[in-house]
Parts: sequence; structure tokens; C-alpha cells
Amino acid sequence: MTKLNIKQLYNRRVWGNISLVVLAAFSLSSCHIYSSYERPENLPTTGLYRDTTNQVGVLVSDTVNFGNMPWRQVFTDSNLQSLIEKALANNTDLKNAEENIEQAQASLKAAKLAYLPSLQLNAQGTLSSFDGGKAVKTYNVPVVASWQADIFGSIRNAKEQAKAVLLQSNAYKQTVQTQIIANVANLYYTLLMLDEQLRTTRETSELWTKNVEAMKAMQKAAMTNMAAVEQSEANRLQINATIPQMEQSIRETENSLCVILHEAPHTITRSTLAAQTLPASMSAGVPVALLSNRPDVKAAEYALRSAFYNTNAAYSSFYPKLNITGQAGWTNSNGMIVNPGKILTTLVGSLTQPLFEQGKLTAQLKIAQSNQRVAENNFTQALLNAGQEVSNALYAYKSANEQAAICAQQVKALEAARDKTNELFKYSQTTTYLEKLTAEMSLLNAKLTLINDNYTRLQSAVNLYAALGGGRN
Repeated sequence: MTKLNIKQLYNRRVWGNISLVVLAAFSLSSCHIYSSYERPENLPTTGLYRDTTNQVGVLVSDTVNFGNMPWRQVFTDSNLQSLIEKALANNTDLKNAEENIEQAQASLKAAKLAYLPSLQLNAQGTLSSFDGGKAVKTYNVPVVASWQADIFGSIRNAKEQAKAVLLQSNAYKQTVQTQIIANVANLYYTLLMLDEQLRTTRETSELWTKNVEAMKAMQKAAMTNMAAVEQSEANRLQINATIPQMEQSIRETENSLCVILHEAPHTITRSTLAAQTLPASMSAGVPVALLSNRPDVKAAEYALRSAFYNTNAAYSSFYPKLNITGQAGWTNSNGMIVNPGKILTTLVGSLTQPLFEQGKLTAQLKIAQSNQRVAENNFTQALLNAGQEVSNALYAYKSANEQAAICAQQVKALEAARDKTNELFKYSQTTTYLEKLTAEMSLLNAKLTLINDNYTRLQSAVNLYAALGGGRN
């Protein structure tokens, strides 16, 4: 009777342990071990940027997103396209981003292979002798297979985390590519702007040279005095003094562009500022499109996804691990020496349940949860930063268009005023040389301002394209 009671108690204990394991398996969902990542519901997905009414050249309510356009459709200048292609092929930052992707791909592949058993060949041999007797040779040539059953999701969460890291690496590469394209385009347009300013300044210098000669002739004819001649010469020299500064700026801009191209400094082949065109329809898109296009926003969400599965892995560390180990091999030693050897096979299953880990598992879980909250905060901040950049870029593009249009009208008005002032100066005694000088200098300043405004318009379009996550092939 006593033996029967002991057996009954033993069976109850075994089935009790099994029941605990089954109960733990049913509670997986509450512990997030097998839960999948979902985007948080409390994210700011609407109203991310201001000015949702129609603007000059920008249809904000349109669902066609400017950032979705391939960069070759945005930058149609063949010289600029060639420079962008070189930068994308040679730039060091982009190459490093590609190396990060390869590393992430290798980690993901290893995480996927973790579902398969590991195989090892553990060949052993010994030679032993007792009290000077004949040496005895023993050998053991087994193949060992070990497999961990992913009952509580540790392998699955590691794989999902590696996948998120790979996606984050791809998004980072796209971020680098967007920055490279924007930087090359901005530097290229800067060169065109400086070329145009230099050309305008040189043309103005030539006009002032002719003006000085005319003033000297008028002084000889007693139509003006020597002071006016000297003032005319001083103005010509003042204009000429700006030419070396512009040439220096051009050289430095070319060198900066060569650094991005990963090339030694050299002259950049380029067209003209007037030859540049922008897409006929430019739209900002809706916040949902912004959310899906910005590579930095993508990277922030993939970081959150990685942190989510890292938290799942921390939960799974509290649960048992089931390992199955099989061994098959040729041996002559199995408690006695047998020659020739025989095949020996073994199969062992083990269930490891952590009981007390000195608080390490709890600390690991709390750290993972904290990192997940940090990643969610960073994702939210990335959305807000993206909205700010798009809002600023939209308004900058609008302002640049308006300012360039106004300045173009101003140049036309000043050209007419200059022509009338010159005519009055030649044929009327009421117009002074100071008025003529003022008209000439006002026109030169307005032309230079218009060149800069046209450059700002192109630059603001580039910045808007980058802010919307553009830069796709």
C-alpha cells in the first residue's frame, strides 16, 4: 500500500509539471512572446506639416508625391545626372552603408538557419597502458546533432529582430543616397549660379570700361569734370575686385563637389542656370505618403520594430528551452574494448528551466522595455522632424518662386530706367552723372539678386525633394 501511494504521488507530480508547461504555453500571447509588431496607435500621422492649401507650383492635397519621382526625372540636366551617378558609385558613405547591409544580411541568414540542427564531428582516440603492459587503442568517431525546439519563440524573435535590422540598414542606405543626391544637386546649382554672377559681373565691367572711355572723351570736350572720370574709374575697379572672389568661390565649390564624387579636385563640366528646368507638377503629398517615403522615418520605425522583438526575446528567456541531441558514430569502446568497432547511437532530450539567475533576466527585460520606449519616442520625434522639414521646404519653395518673379519684374523696370537715364545724360543737362551711376549700380545689383533668387528657387526644390524622401533610382 505504501509503494502504491508513492507511485501515485510521483505520477501526480509529473503530470503537475506537464500541466504547468501547458499552462505556460497557453499564456504566450499575454507575455508577448509570439506577438507581431504593430505600429503604435498614438503616433502623430495627420497634420504633420502646415500649409495644406494650394500654393504656387505645389499641390499639397494631391496624392501624387513629389518624393516618389525617380531622381532622373527631377534632375534632367545630363551633366548633373552624370555627376550624381558618379557620386552614387564612388561615395565612401554610400559604400559603407552597403557594407552595413551585407552584415545585416549575414546576421539574418544565420538567424534563419538557427531553426536547423547543428552538426559536429567529434573524433577522439586514446592510447593507454597499465603497469607497462601492452598498449590499448580506443577510438570514437561520432557525428553529433543538436537541435533546439523553438517552443517559446527565442529563435523566432531573434530572426524577426535581425530582419528589422536589415530593413533599417536598407533605409539608412536610402537616407545616405538622398543626402548625396541633394548635396550634388545643390553644389551643381551653386556652380551655375556663380558662373552666371561671374558672367554678369564681367559684362558689367566691360560696360564700365567703355563708360570710362566715354567719360574721358566728355572731359576733353569740357562736358564733365575730372572728378567724374575718376569716380567712373573707381566704380569699374570696384566691380573688377569682385571677380577674383567669385573665381575663388567657383574653384572651392568644384573641389567640394569632387570630394563627394570621391575624386581628386578638377574642373566640373556643367551647363547654364537658364537651362535648368523643374518638373511641371510638384506636389507634397499627404502625411501618410510622408510616413512611407522618408527613409529616416523608416529607419526609426525599423529600430522600434527591432526593439519590440528584443523585448519579446527577453520575455522568452523566462521559459524553458528544449534541446534534443543525437549522436551516431563508430567506436570500439562502450564499457569494454571491442575490435572491430561497432556503431553506437544515442538520443538525449533536455528541458532547461531557469529558476534563479541573480536578477539578470528581470534586469534584461526591464532594459529591453526601456529601449523599446526610447525607440518609440525616437520614431515619434522623427515624424515631427520630418513634418517640420517638409513644412519649411514647402514655404521656402513658395517664397522663392514669388521672390524670383518679383525680382524679374524689378530687373525689367531698372533696365528701362537705366536706358532712359543714359539717354538723358547724353542729351540733357538736367541729368547728373550721379543719377547715371545710381541707375547702373541698381541694375547690376538687381541682376545679381535675380540670379541668386533663381538659384534659391532651384535649391528649395532640391530641399523639398529631399524632405519628402526623394532620391529613388
